Amino acid sequence: MNTGKTIFSQVMEFLPMYEFHKCVERYHGERKILSFSCLDQYLSIAFAQLTFRESLRDIESCLRSMSGRLYHMGFRGKISRSTLADANEKRGWRIYADFAMILIHRARELYINEPFGIELDNTVYALDSTTIDLCLTLFPWARFRKNKGAVKLHTLLDLRGNIPSFIDITDGKVHDINVLDILIFEAGSFYIMDRGYIDFKRLYELHQALAFFVIRAKSNLRYRRLYSRPVDKSTGLRCDQTIVLTQSAADYPEQLRLVKFYDAENDLHLTFLTNNFSLDALTIAQLYKCRWKVELFFKWIKQHLRIKAFFGTSENAVKTQVWIAVSVYVLIAIIKKRLALEPSLYTILQILSVTMFEKSLLSQVLTENDVLETIDENDNQLKLFN
Repeated sequence: MNTGKTIFSQVMEFLPMYEFHKCVERYHGERKILSFSCLDQYLSIAFAQLTFRESLRDIESCLRSMSGRLYHMGFRGKISRSTLADANEKRGWRIYADFAMILIHRARELYINEPFGIELDNTVYALDSTTIDLCLTLFPWARFRKNKGAVKLHTLLDLRGNIPSFIDITDGKVHDINVLDILIFEAGSFYIMDRGYIDFKRLYELHQALAFFVIRAKSNLRYRRLYSRPVDKSTGLRCDQTIVLTQSAADYPEQLRLVKFYDAENDLHLTFLTNNFSLDALTIAQLYKCRWKVELFFKWIKQHLRIKAFFGTSENAVKTQVWIAVSVYVLIAIIKKRLALEPSLYTILQILSVTMFEKSLLSQVLTENDVLETIDENDNQLKLFN
């Protein structure tokens, strides 16, 4: 029973604490630590994410104002901004990365049968990256351009549930295409990418792994047409061809499929390449259209989680904050599915942000009509998990 427990405590009960402590032990996260454990650090940053705290001072003030409830919320160490800053600088970020991946694995199992708009049994991923700008003076390790700092968040998004299945945080100089070297491709899965990932040698490795790709072609593509299939131009399709490359034939020696599509809504002529010859051409075009979901994911987490203003300036502090933010995102997705909640993720976060210290039943708070009606969801809000 959750009688007498705060909303924050009930949210954190969905965390697999045994797995968390295993991650801490794996990286010796609490060696020589007398107080303020890794769990205290995680809870503090998770609280900041859920309640939109802007700084370490803000976190400290808010939590200390409720000092009588902190023990029952799971905190054991004294909350101070200096202690939290020190933990962010020194506690290894891999603790929180590993834990986030455990949550991601559990979330993907919950959403494995979630529809994503196309009738397809295969797993479909969208691969992309987003750049988070940083001040080079404060973050000298994150050099991007001459007078600019940045980190990149490379993400492989499982479109069933919009759950990130792979994340790599690099400095801004790392080219997107390098991520293909560390991905483990799943046979039978689809990987949707924009033309920034065009590298035919790497794409051929994906093909040899028995996976499929759908990627937008560059305008300077050189190829020879082998065969054309009939298309219904009223659907926007312009051609469906089997081709071989002429300029990069050594890197990709086998046949490819080229699909041209006219997007009347945006007045765009699009050319796609794929190694899949079994799906109809319109489905190939529709698959690429689903790639926008990874861009929505980036926009969403930048708007609603704290990954643009950081609580520390070291590489370790930045990665710690990003990984905990990702874990909070996935945790809310898990709660939504396990409690069979109808409200969108945005609505759930808005409710949680103003009820963290309340002692009510979590499922009741997240489903009360009078509370839901106070949440103003504009038409342009990103409604993931609808």
